[in-house]
Amino acid sequence: AAREVVYAIKERASHVKIKYWPAQNITSFLTSLVKYDPLEKLTRQWRKHRISNYDYLMKLNSIAGRSRHDLSRYPVMPWVLSNYTSREIDLNDVKNYRDLSKPMGALCSERLERFRAKYKALKKDNDPNIPPFMYGSHYSSKGGVVLHFLIRLRPFTGLHRKLQGGKFDVADRLFDSIPRAWDISSKESLSEVKELTFEFYSNPDFLTNKHNFELGTNFDGKIVSDVELPPWADGSPEKFVRIMREALESDVCSAMLPSWIDLVFGFKQRGKEAVRSDNLFHYLSYYGPEDVKQIKDVDARELVKLHLDDFGNCPAQIFYKQHKKKKKIDLANTSLHGEDDEEEDEDFEEM
Repeated sequence: AAREVVYAIKERASHVKIKYWPAQNITSFLTSLVKYDPLEKLTRQWRKHRISNYDYLMKLNSIAGRSRHDLSRYPVMPWVLSNYTSREIDLNDVKNYRDLSKPMGALCSERLERFRAKYKALKKDNDPNIPPFMYGSHYSSKGGVVLHFLIRLRPFTGLHRKLQGGKFDVADRLFDSIPRAWDISSKESLSEVKELTFEFYSNPDFLTNKHNFELGTNFDGKIVSDVELPPWADGSPEKFVRIMREALESDVCSAMLPSWIDLVFGFKQRGKEAVRSDNLFHYLSYYGPEDVKQIKDVDARELVKLHLDDFGNCPAQIFYKQHKKKKKIDLANTSLHGEDDEEEDEDFEEM
């Protein structure tokens, strides 16, 4: 256990060189490091229900290098619900939720087999310059996700038009329906495995064409304007966001959320575990800013930058073990099952 803690410390602070250990019990010393590690402290607070799921995910995004000020590294949030067709929705029914233990590309078994076939074909080709992967697109990117979903919200509107040469993209490719967006990303398209932006859980303004932008007419002759909402939203963007937020904070979601964190920020993000979890993206998606800086060839470095900018990239990996679950609340005595105010030893042993 001690060796793995040291490994995690080095990964998070590779510039720090530990020249010697203090003259004390090694287990005690490492336990104290875990106790005061901001990320470990944050996770403990979440497990004790002291911060919300939304705030926890936003903080993890920040720690992993995502920022609302960087469109190519924008905070990523999960699709939580899977039911966007019913008139009413029961947030206590697990059937209305997406399986958060699987990446978007693995939710539909038929589509997944095609992604797996692609991976096997690339592996068979054994191209030394292109390691095999399953998904060529990414769950979070500047043009394909952020500017796609936020096209009605300034300043994203202008940035979308700039990306499209001064005009809006073809109407049929614009974001105009929540149910359609879910179907495309979860089962229909071989080129889209989108997750969401934080606005889906916090800001209804991105769903309404308040500025009357001329977004065009689609193939069916429908003028693209406000976003079509699920029936259970009753035509209200505010109600849609409220229900989405309630779903995110629900006990059903809380129980599954560690599995999604493992995929996006944790040990299933890359390597063998990513392969086992059907979670493997194009190899350049795993390049961080420091990796790009190390590319000596100027032209090659610019090509990588363009790829990351256009096709998206993974957050920095910040967890190296399976993420722990939230503690269960005992309503009988208003305490947390297994909670101990001095639980640092427990945290150390579980790492």
